Amino acid sequence: MGLLGISYYAANQWLVAALQPPHLTAICPWEGFTDFYRDFNRHGGILSRFGQAWQDQQIFTVQYGVGERGRRNPNNGELVAGPPTLSEDELAENRVETIMEAQRRKLLDEFSRARTPDLARIEVPVLSAANWAHHLHTRGNFEGYAAVSSPQKWLEVHGHEHYAEFYTDYGVGLQKRFFGHFLKDNDTGWEQQPPVRLNVRHLDGSFEGRDETEWPLARTQWTRFNLDAGSGALDTSVPTEEHTADFPALGPGVNFWTEPLAEPLEITGPASARVRLASSTADADLFVTLRVQDPEGQEVSLVSAIDEHGVLAVGWLRASHRELDLERSLPHRPWHRHTRTLALIPGQAVHLDVEIWPTSLVIPPGYRLGVTLSGRDFQMPGDGPWPVAYGIEQRGNGVFVHDDPDDRPAGIFDGVTTLYTGPDSGTSLLLPVIPARK
Repeated sequence: MGLLGISYYAANQWLVAALQPPHLTAICPWEGFTDFYRDFNRHGGILSRFGQAWQDQQIFTVQYGVGERGRRNPNNGELVAGPPTLSEDELAENRVETIMEAQRRKLLDEFSRARTPDLARIEVPVLSAANWAHHLHTRGNFEGYAAVSSPQKWLEVHGHEHYAEFYTDYGVGLQKRFFGHFLKDNDTGWEQQPPVRLNVRHLDGSFEGRDETEWPLARTQWTRFNLDAGSGALDTSVPTEEHTADFPALGPGVNFWTEPLAEPLEITGPASARVRLASSTADADLFVTLRVQDPEGQEVSLVSAIDEHGVLAVGWLRASHRELDLERSLPHRPWHRHTRTLALIPGQAVHLDVEIWPTSLVIPPGYRLGVTLSGRDFQMPGDGPWPVAYGIEQRGNGVFVHDDPDDRPAGIFDGVTTLYTGPDSGTSLLLPVIPARK
């Protein structure tokens, strides 16, 4: 058997590589994921509906035995799921309900660990190709790049729809240069490839290609933007007075905005939120959504990997999952254990540290940066009509919504949330501000 390289989008190539198949020489995980629990199944401990929708539409429809109920290959006329036509009961008996089992397990246990790669075992050369805005794959490529043991590793970050760049001249050329170097020993110029290649997003839909030497960027100005419930302001100055804001957990939440920017603001990197809140019930879900408004006060949406009306960035956390692993946590990347629940005492405030997945955008002067805190998925304002995929309206988060009634039972997640701001609350965003290069 000759040298082996892996390059594919969406599949968990990281897990395959960690199993160390014979002759594996190099891998290029293109928009993959690394953490079955945190990336795929539960965002901040909150169940994502994507797994069930994806399984029903893309797995069960081509299960062997669907037979005549399935599609035919347009080239040869053969049934894509094989010739047998089995009953629904027979099909059910022949499959393992991985997604259903994952949904049943609310905490991180051996089921999820067995499906999460040990990234340190990956020692072969790695080209990790990430997308800025995917609620499944973004985190996986950044975490994979950071955690592999390989001394030869590169990070590439692009935009556009999920997997679209995989097929472009840019994407194909990148992969050919990488694999040509490591599999064929060709002179592809890969020896001069910088460790990090970013395609920084701009509001007009363009991307600024930029080479860097590390991730997160060493010149990042980690800037804390404080929230003020008294004025609705988002500002780098600390509020002088304590204020609270109550909002229904299933409502649109509360919004905070900067003043119109006096100069361009680039945000590129991972981010986090520190929020002090209380709930009228024994638990609460917190959704942190970064947004942008134009000079006329209109919402700006971004063509993201999963939604043509995407938001800038999102973070999620279930309050009862707020326990941190202090050894693995970083200021810009909190790491939650998800191994036990810590119920809230109704009316008693706690601090939540929320991971906001990496993002990138240059915001022009005159625009405003905002954040919405809510107890449900953010929805883009407006009447639509909105695109629909898997039966889910795409209004900023694509098909990655978190509204399963069994995971968010009434009486617990439909209460009133109280947000605390002020000099002693710590309620703020930590954002990666990138200064312009001289």
